[in-house]
Amino acid sequence: MQHFHLADERQTGHWAEALAAALSTQDLGKQAFLITLRGDLGAGKTTLARALLRALGVKGRIKSPTYPLLESYNLPKFNIYHFDLYRFSSPDQWFDAGFDDIFAGAGLMLVEWPEQAEGALPGADLDLRLALTDDVEARQLEAHAHSAAGATCLTTLAKHLAAADAC
Repeated sequence: MQHFHLADERQTGHWAEALAAALSTQDLGKQAFLITLRGDLGAGKTTLARALLRALGVKGRIKSPTYPLLESYNLPKFNIYHFDLYRFSSPDQWFDAGFDDIFAGAGLMLVEWPEQAEGALPGADLDLRLALTDDVEARQLEAHAHSAAGATCLTTLAKHLAAADAC
């Protein structure tokens, strides 16, 4: 587990850029990589997801998937699937929506509110937990790796952040 202090939205963007660079070491065109985003309402899950999507090369407007539940993005090398399960009332809705079929393929899966599909959702490679702080702009972030790919990603992320801090 690694802890990060994100002072503001700009620093969240820099952190997301480092994560995007770390994800570039994964073969997302051939395998799935699941990142879960946890935190209270307003903790910054969607802000972080948007920053990551932008850093990965998504152009144009990036919409929140709160109402459609899923927004997908087709990049030249891989696809990204951004889920928001806040409105789920039962893990069965995961299967009813056919989302399990998406996880049978490759790509980057970002899932906000994964606890709403507890037991149905596959295990995360990387679990990100965001928390509010006394400073309205700042967030605390805990990153937990739950797979070898997730651990590699966290190690690479730390190297990118250290290199950015050295500049």
